Amino acid sequence: MSVPSCSTSKGLNNETTKEEVVYGKWERFTNWVHCICIVTFDLELGQAIEAIYPSHVKLSEQERSNVCYLAFPDSNSGCMGDTQYHVRIRQSSKTMQETNALKEYDRKSPSFLQTDRDYYWGYVYFRQVKDKSLPRGYFQKSVVIITKLPFVNLFGELCALIAPEFFETGIALMEAVVREIDHWPPPVPGQIVHLPLIGVLFQTYIPNQNYKAVVPTIAAMEHTSNVHATRRLILTSAYEGDMFRSLASVVSYVHLLWELVLLSEPIVVMASSPTTCSEMVQALIAMIAPLKYCADHRPYFTIHDSEFKEYTTDSPTPPAVILGVTNPFFAKTLQHWPHIIRISNGNNSEDQKYKIKRSENLKVLDSKPGVYTQYKSFLQKDKTILKKLFRGIQTKRPGQVQTALLKRHLIELTESFMIPLERYIATLMPLQKNISPFKATPTPQMFNPDDFLASLSSSGPQLTTGIKGDWVGLYKRFFRSPNFSGWFHTRYMELSQQLQVKQLEKLSQADLKTWVQGKQEVEVVDMILRIRQKLEKSCIDDVPIDNSVREKLRERINDITHVLPDDLKVILRHES
Repeated sequence: MSVPSCSTSKGLNNETTKEEVVYGKWERFTNWVHCICIVTFDLELGQAIEAIYPSHVKLSEQERSNVCYLAFPDSNSGCMGDTQYHVRIRQSSKTMQETNALKEYDRKSPSFLQTDRDYYWGYVYFRQVKDKSLPRGYFQKSVVIITKLPFVNLFGELCALIAPEFFETGIALMEAVVREIDHWPPPVPGQIVHLPLIGVLFQTYIPNQNYKAVVPTIAAMEHTSNVHATRRLILTSAYEGDMFRSLASVVSYVHLLWELVLLSEPIVVMASSPTTCSEMVQALIAMIAPLKYCADHRPYFTIHDSEFKEYTTDSPTPPAVILGVTNPFFAKTLQHWPHIIRISNGNNSEDQKYKIKRSENLKVLDSKPGVYTQYKSFLQKDKTILKKLFRGIQTKRPGQVQTALLKRHLIELTESFMIPLERYIATLMPLQKNISPFKATPTPQMFNPDDFLASLSSSGPQLTTGIKGDWVGLYKRFFRSPNFSGWFHTRYMELSQQLQVKQLEKLSQADLKTWVQGKQEVEVVDMILRIRQKLEKSCIDDVPIDNSVREKLRERINDITHVLPDDLKVILRHES
């Protein structure tokens, strides 16, 4: 009697669609990139997609429109020369099939680096230069890499290599790029990847769930085989930008900003360039790592975005989103937002002033940099880290050292906040003795805020941090945020999967030869079908079950099938 097994790949048969054949052909490419768009300025149409590589990729009308408008800095930005930034684009079509490698990547990567089924990342390289041979007198074009991966550092570097070459040489270059990416190995968390592209070898480390693991040294990265490149580019991180540089202008308020991001508060970042915007938004969501930021965030947002009306509605409580904007129009449209970060052109920490936003002061949003909010922090500042960082500014300490100091402090702060929650959620698991192979799979208990808050006196953040303040008030506010909902949903699903695994393991070890004695046929058939259903559910839910457990379950089914009459055996065999 066969047991269902999880199939990881579909063979091509007569019913295979043309789209599936194309998808299968480009699967290795899709592991890394959905497509590369070339966006140009058309005199009649405005911003328009000139080409998509590979050519078989289809974007919905809404996706095409969003790509077009996000591919150019706002006209008010006045960006001459080359400009780089990144965006997030809502995925409106379901044409993209998730590859097995991306599913595996999501299983093994830390939650804050997993893909999002509702969004693409777009990495933009825009060039605007004077060209008298063109009707408008300007060359305006962008290369946009669209992908599901949040590797801001890596794709920023890839874009910086591809775009200038493409602007000089054209289509042949892009076709070569696409072919080469289609030969890359999959993105495997916990491994160094070697990615050759038009004469440059990119080497970087993709973190796994042990996000604190020591990144392999450059020497380890240097070992490659059969890769010919004239230049090697080693990226110590695929996804991290220069956090301190982005936050330097508001470093005095880093603890306040950490709370706002933790609580999924609506924040708008106003700057003069999409580069500054996108880097600041990225630094903000990175502040709460290893916790995943579960609300929406738009590193760069324009008035043409398909969600513009949704996000600029004049409701008393704006949506939970962090927006990066450059158009002065937003200073008026979003003046009612509770938290506004205004970044100066020079991004100099000395000319930033912290301000409480009051209605009579709103005009200063057009000019003066600062943090505008009426939010009262739950926690006190950690003055020790601030002194260290300010001393670093005075002594011109290297940026990467400042970033390392700040990042370590924020990770410890987030972990101090999350450890009591993790400890409490472990208590929601049923006891091992209550898991029976002959009953329904038990479910974890639901989260009880009062029980959790009662546990803080003995196992609260005071055990791991010296920061004082109203931790209880912060937790209560956190329970109402998308970040809590997202975290709890993920952890609850993980607990449920653990219970499925534990029950299947018990079932695989159960003595069904004794159990079957004296049982009626209907009970035996019911047990066989239940084992099958549990295995099918484990496949659908992607529950990691050892092959030895599957083999033992096959034996258990055989242990009880022999008592059934031949006609029932035949029916069960046909249904399997």
